[in-house]
Amino acid sequence: MSRTTDNDPPTGPGTPSDLPGPVAFQLVLLRRMADHHPGMVEDALRELDVSRAEMREANRRWQARMHAPRAGGVQPYRALLGAPQTVAARRIGDLTCEALTWPVPLWPDLRFEVLTAARGTVWNAWLVRAPGAPSPELRTTADLAPWSCTVDEVARAFAPARPMEGSAPTRWRLACTAPGPDGAPQHIVTEFTWGLYQRRVD
Repeated sequence: MSRTTDNDPPTGPGTPSDLPGPVAFQLVLLRRMADHHPGMVEDALRELDVSRAEMREANRRWQARMHAPRAGGVQPYRALLGAPQTVAARRIGDLTCEALTWPVPLWPDLRFEVLTAARGTVWNAWLVRAPGAPSPELRTTADLAPWSCTVDEVARAFAPARPMEGSAPTRWRLACTAPGPDGAPQHIVTEFTWGLYQRRVD
C-alpha cells in the first residue's frame, strides 16, 4: 500500500477507492471519533496501515455517497460492507424494524448495526455489542472509559437515562445519574459517536 503524508492528496494504489470496503468504512467511523480522541485514532490508523489523508478522503467519499441524489436506505452500507452477517426482525415499541449487522475488525466485540423501517428507510445506524461478547462492568463513573461501552450499555447500567440531542448526526448523548468513585450520585451527560462512548460533557 502506498503512503501519503497528511497534506498530500491521495493518489495511486492504496487510495480510499482502492481500500477494501470494510476498511474504508472503519475510516469513516474513526474520522468522527478523531475530534475527541486523536491519539486513539492514530493507533487505530497504524493498525489498519492507512494515513490520516486516506481517512479524510474515505470520509469525503462517504459523505458524497450519502448525499447523492439516488442515495437512500441501507444501500450505501451494503455497498461498502457487503452482505450483512445477520438480518433479523426487531420490534421497538409499535415499530417493526429489520436489523442488519456487520463485523467491525477494529472492535471485534462489537457489530455495526443498521435498523431499517418501512420501505428500507434507515432508522438508526451505530455500534452495538456482539451477541455473546461480554459487556463491560459499569458500576461507577470511573468505569466510563473511551471506546469501552455502547449507548445501550450505559443506559442499562445507569437507568433511567434520558436521551439528548447530539452535536452531530452521528453523535448521541445520554443524561443519567451514576455513582461516582466515592459512591455519591453524580448527574452526568455522556456523549457517543456512532454509538460508542467517547466522553462526558456535563
